[in-house]
Amino acid sequence: MGVADEPIAIVGAGAVGGLIAAELHAAGNRVTMCVRRPFDRLVVDREDAPREFAVAPPGLAVATSPGDVRPVRWVVVALKAQDAAAAAPWLARLVGDGTTVVAVQNGIEQRERLEPHASGAPVVPALADTAVERIGPGRLVHRGGELVTVADAPGMAGFARLFHGGALRVVLEPDFTTASWRKLLANIAANPLTTLTGRRMEVFTDPGIRALALGLVREAAAAGRAEGARLADDEAERVLARCDGYPPDAGSSMLHDRLAGRPLEHDALTGAVLRAATRHDLPAPLNQAVLALLAALDGAP
Repeated sequence: MGVADEPIAIVGAGAVGGLIAAELHAAGNRVTMCVRRPFDRLVVDREDAPREFAVAPPGLAVATSPGDVRPVRWVVVALKAQDAAAAAPWLARLVGDGTTVVAVQNGIEQRERLEPHASGAPVVPALADTAVERIGPGRLVHRGGELVTVADAPGMAGFARLFHGGALRVVLEPDFTTASWRKLLANIAANPLTTLTGRRMEVFTDPGIRALALGLVREAAAAGRAEGARLADDEAERVLARCDGYPPDAGSSMLHDRLAGRPLEHDALTGAVLRAATRHDLPAPLNQAVLALLAALDGAP
């Protein structure tokens, strides 16, 4: 079971944040979800073991205003990268003595994005390897993936223990640079190509899309190695193998955002690759072209 005397706040209870909230609550923790619109049930639909939890404080609570919360030991920020600034009013109220902020976001710049808004609390980056879709307030579809990778930092073993008894597996990673680049490589293949084509993971059965994905990942892997990530020579082929392992009807988070009319996360993914490539004078023409297309799509009326 979790550590029930250490209250936890989840800022951004969308797909990933909602799943984390559900599993922390299932493990016996007191969880407050900080959201824009209230809901009275948290439902996680999955084929093997669907879960449904009533919102009933103090075990599971919903807050819609920063004025409704107080400092807690742990804050999980699961907002999309482009929405990081929206965490500031919540963190101003949630951070107190001894608070740690765990940033569960895509990309390689989690700490840099959130530290300006964290009210002085330490920010520990984390990655979620899950196929989960938010289909409505408090309603999720979890198609697979139960891994959360957290940078190994002082005190984080206590955070991992909070999940004992839930379905998510939390791993403390001493080489978070490599782990974050590996996740980024998968993201810069799956997210842009599903979004630009409007198709789900089955799109990777198309030979032309596979070739483009390999090119994107090879450019990014070169930038990652220059940044200190320990990436294999065949990292691109491994990424495609991982993509093949997802259910064909699974979508990417960026595709879900496009279909819902929400802003896209392209700058935190493909943009981060280009910034790293520029730092090391490495060419990345495929990623540059994809970023231009995503930016145009994001800005379309």
